[in-house]
Amino acid sequence: MANLQAGIIPVTPLQQNCTVLFDPDTQEGVIVDPGGDVEVITQTVRENGLKLLAIWLTHGHLDHAGGAMDLKAELGLEIIGPHEDDKLLLENIETSAEQFGMAGMVKNAYPDRFLEEGETLSFGDHVFEVFHCPGHAPGHVIFYNRAQKFAHLGDVLFSGSIGRTDLPGGDHQALLNSIRDKVLPLGDDVGFICGHGPGGRIGEERRNNPFLKGL
Repeated sequence: MANLQAGIIPVTPLQQNCTVLFDPDTQEGVIVDPGGDVEVITQTVRENGLKLLAIWLTHGHLDHAGGAMDLKAELGLEIIGPHEDDKLLLENIETSAEQFGMAGMVKNAYPDRFLEEGETLSFGDHVFEVFHCPGHAPGHVIFYNRAQKFAHLGDVLFSGSIGRTDLPGGDHQALLNSIRDKVLPLGDDVGFICGHGPGGRIGEERRNNPFLKGL
């Protein structure tokens, strides 16, 4: 099996890690959380000769899903995810954008299908398990590739921090429960990409992340 590769395209004023997951042999892959700046995303994809097969969303916040509809229109891609509990967030992206000074930069998103705990997604030989991890957002999901020991955690867990829970739908205890019950059991040797900033390894966060003390 070819190694899974990932490229990060920072988008929106919130510098969200829009992520391209792809197979280096076939150049086929998916894009995770196209939050905006769709022209930058499409230019990067084309310059690197990549063929996108789908859009995957971890959750419904504007910086993660605000560019999904434009990218779908541009490339003819299906929007998959997040969990249906984020439907209200997805339908109110444009309203949220006004509060963040981003009016006119993003659009409400309407996925072709939502995801449930225990489903799998794939492209080529690369299979990802879906885990529902509420807390930062009610319908947040993460994607885990067991064969490659890699996870895309969205805004659940960061290097040295955790997702915000002071936004609509946030629940601090639910987020800690998601990390304890879904993320940490993936294993200390699992590497991850997150929604903002650098990625890392789960074991490093288990040992040193101050927000995880006592979990």
